[in-house]
Amino acid sequence: MQVASTRKTYDVCIVGSGAGGGMAAYALTHAGADVVLLEAGEMWSPMKDSAMLEWPYATARRGRGSDERPFGEFDGCIGGWKIEGEPYTTAAGTRFDWWRARMLGGRTNHWGRISLRFGPDDFRHRSLDGFGDDWPITYDDVKPYYDRIDRLIGLFGSVEGLRNHPDGIFMPPPAPRCWELLVKEASDRLRITCIPARLSVITQPHHGRAACHYCGQCSRGCKTNSNFSSSGVLFPPALATGKLTLITNAMAREVTIDPGGRATGVAYVNKATGADEHARARIVVLAASACETARLLLNSTSSRFPAGLANSSGVVGRFLTDTTGTDVAGYIPKMVDHVPHNEDGVGGNHLYMPWWLDNRTLDFPRGYHIELWGGLDTPSYGFMGGIEHYPNAGGYGASLKNDYRRYYGATIGFSGRGEMIPNADSYCELDPTVVDRWGIPVLRFHWKWSDHEINQVKHMQETFRALVDEMGGEVFSPMPTRAEGYGISNGGQIIHELGAVRMGNDPRTSVLNAHCQAHDVSNLFVADGGPFVSQADKNPTWTILALAWRTADYITQQRAAGAL
Repeated sequence: MQVASTRKTYDVCIVGSGAGGGMAAYALTHAGADVVLLEAGEMWSPMKDSAMLEWPYATARRGRGSDERPFGEFDGCIGGWKIEGEPYTTAAGTRFDWWRARMLGGRTNHWGRISLRFGPDDFRHRSLDGFGDDWPITYDDVKPYYDRIDRLIGLFGSVEGLRNHPDGIFMPPPAPRCWELLVKEASDRLRITCIPARLSVITQPHHGRAACHYCGQCSRGCKTNSNFSSSGVLFPPALATGKLTLITNAMAREVTIDPGGRATGVAYVNKATGADEHARARIVVLAASACETARLLLNSTSSRFPAGLANSSGVVGRFLTDTTGTDVAGYIPKMVDHVPHNEDGVGGNHLYMPWWLDNRTLDFPRGYHIELWGGLDTPSYGFMGGIEHYPNAGGYGASLKNDYRRYYGATIGFSGRGEMIPNADSYCELDPTVVDRWGIPVLRFHWKWSDHEINQVKHMQETFRALVDEMGGEVFSPMPTRAEGYGISNGGQIIHELGAVRMGNDPRTSVLNAHCQAHDVSNLFVADGGPFVSQADKNPTWTILALAWRTADYITQQRAAGAL
């Protein structure tokens, strides 16, 4: 762990090293700024530290997950929904699960690399359907930065010309697997748009990084650096500039200010020693994730900002959203007794379904996309639901082994990922009594899915069941009831929390301006999912990256002009 000089004042202090923090560090150091970055977790390099090709039986837990790695012992992300000494609370009746990462690169070490641009409509939905609020920026404002990250990071996909699912600068996509071809055929018959997935996994050599060799272990961290994470792609070149001081195991406590109300740096706890330390800087960029950034602002109180820093609007913590989600899996007889074969490919789906319908004809206002899984990819896919769900399967000894051979790979599943409309009942605030191990007040969550989201998830369930039926399959589980929310995920469970520090033109109803600069504090910026005004029917990481680079450019321009 590096230690910041207590006497030095850096140009910029960044809190958080995920998509937003990594991109801000990359862009600002390359622009010549002297940057110090605080990361609450430990050092991590996917090239050195991942267990990409380890077998589950190589460890005592046989690959099973833990609180620290709930998605498996070899998962590339250290963190989870439960972190010892770092609780959070929920209000009565709230079902919310908050995932946090504690390592260099943050949640970019975990995500499925689904790299989708928001479309033109996604920045102005209120003008189109009357719900939520429009963004203070448009797709055209962000497009140049989408193009930049496509060229810098690399992703595969296909040019389709879908208006609200903008094409990017793509590498060739991998071929669909056998089971994905069955999904494609069924989708075409049901007139559901099904196209190659768009993942930030490079299929050609790119900027010194090797092309993916299709081991399928993307979630473990890529030793060849062929998939994207901030830790593998953004930090090595940022550190190479000599302009980045990286401090790990640094738990940010508050943003400090001077008597005039300008940020002066970030006070943090050295987790190794328990000592309180301070990183001084002329500019502060918060990129700790939407909820962590809101928590940091709410904990940064003073006589000038009694309700929290940059919170004169009272909006910090409000308008919190997450992606909606539900899953359906089924047994597909056509996949039984398959010819043994490899399913070469990336650690994710090679096809996906972008939103294909007109919401004006439906009982919910926003759409969703569909992710695929199944086949031989992992044992959990191959036997989703258990061997007992397959007809006449089971028993003991040789017959059981033969059934496993017959039915392995005969599962296909679908996961919906949809847009939530912000509502006044979904927000985070400081818990009045609970603190973490360092004495820092923790967040308390309030959450509510509206009828918009419940009806949307019902449509997901019906669509997925129709797809399984179209393939001649049998769904493993009965249709959930409305009382069960049609199987909707808990808030936070999809790990796409956005908002809580949103941007806008009016300081009375937003925290940040169109450049992600705080209305109340001119040298304070946010570069994570917090500035988002709304979700979309797309994963948010590509937009976090684009906005972070755009914000970094604005900081560079303002520094050059002497305004910061």
